[in-house]
Amino acid sequence: MNKIKPIAFYLPQFHRVKENDEWWGKGFTEWTNVAKGKPNFSDHYQPHVPADLGFYDLDNVENMRDQAELARQHGLHGFCFYYYRFKDGRRILEKPLDQFVTSDIDFPFCYCWANENWTRTWDGLDKEVLLEQDHGGQDDIDFVSELFPVFKDQRYIKVDGKPMLLVYRADLLVNAKELTAKWRQLAKEAGFPDLHLCAVQFYGIDDPSVYGFDAAVEFPPHKFIGPENRPDKPVTISNPSFSGGIVDYRKVLSQAVHKTVPAYDCYRGIVPSWDNTARRQHTGHILINSSPGLYQFWLSYLVEYTRKYFSEEQQFVFINAWNEWAEGAHLEPDLKYGLAYLEATLAAVNEKKINFADYIVNDDLLRFLANNISSEDLDKITKAISISNYSTDEVQSHGILQELHNFRNMRVRDYIRLNYPKMYTFLLPFYKLIRKLR
Repeated sequence: MNKIKPIAFYLPQFHRVKENDEWWGKGFTEWTNVAKGKPNFSDHYQPHVPADLGFYDLDNVENMRDQAELARQHGLHGFCFYYYRFKDGRRILEKPLDQFVTSDIDFPFCYCWANENWTRTWDGLDKEVLLEQDHGGQDDIDFVSELFPVFKDQRYIKVDGKPMLLVYRADLLVNAKELTAKWRQLAKEAGFPDLHLCAVQFYGIDDPSVYGFDAAVEFPPHKFIGPENRPDKPVTISNPSFSGGIVDYRKVLSQAVHKTVPAYDCYRGIVPSWDNTARRQHTGHILINSSPGLYQFWLSYLVEYTRKYFSEEQQFVFINAWNEWAEGAHLEPDLKYGLAYLEATLAAVNEKKINFADYIVNDDLLRFLANNISSEDLDKITKAISISNYSTDEVQSHGILQELHNFRNMRVRDYIRLNYPKMYTFLLPFYKLIRKLR
């Protein structure tokens, strides 16, 4: 049985609530934002239009049943529902979560406390505050106690019996170590062995132990949209009011796979694509050059990474997101890609070998790789190509990776030529072209 546990973040704002009617206009749901998406440049993919599941309404819990079944069929382990709770215990967008909990939908889940202020600008900053947080007092202590009945649900995701709870902004908690110690004490008094607390890696959040948490959760595109990842070729903007940012998905992928292993537990994260201009037409951020194939490549790497560095109980990978439609970050099928992102997820989770020929024939990507990888990376790519085009049994029986490692004094090219002539014939045209481009 496959032990990798992909968890997708889940936004519960696809239904009407009185607060949104008041703040944004009668009938507002997240679909209202999605429908407003407009292109900012040629070939800019906007708007995103749902396919198989349609413009669903989360007032109907049966729509969540359909989502869970689709997710299960494509290798996902569970959903991480955003949990919106504010000062004095006030909740919003709670109906889908509560209905899911009381339903018989057999699909694992956990919560991520979205503990920022709710603002009119969608950015979590303390301006035009609509719903306020009150960190630092009894309110924060009461928060975790309210969750204990849900934690007892057999479907709630746990690590060694400890309910997994994510917090989006651990840096906003006042005296976080004291607070989390109190949370743990209350959890034990309620009959749990402890809590498994995870800090989302918002900007400035790295080592979770600083806040009294057990693990961090990587959360692209956070920390991946810096100037180093801008596209080499400027994009010609057609919207004169656009002042947002554009980042190359291929560079983000490269940054992700080159990250070193930290000294603390950090569950790896991935984003299939990103474009929040449906929410912020003129100031959003856009990842260009994303595709189901590159997403599968990235996720396949994270699967291997997670297998290597985490115990069987903790083999989580977080995907941002299941249904962030207004941020262009959704696994749910749309009219452009259909089920491609879900199928890529299943392929990566099942560790289907990557066929690099699918990527090398793309001249743009080939040039990108040639200009951005070292000779060591080139060696790794040629090895990966060999694995993808030869059967698993053949690779294992010959021990290619181990043998290449042992023959450090011989060039990889020469070793392959002498020992694997068929492989050499296949690789040689790619090798020559890459050398020519470098």
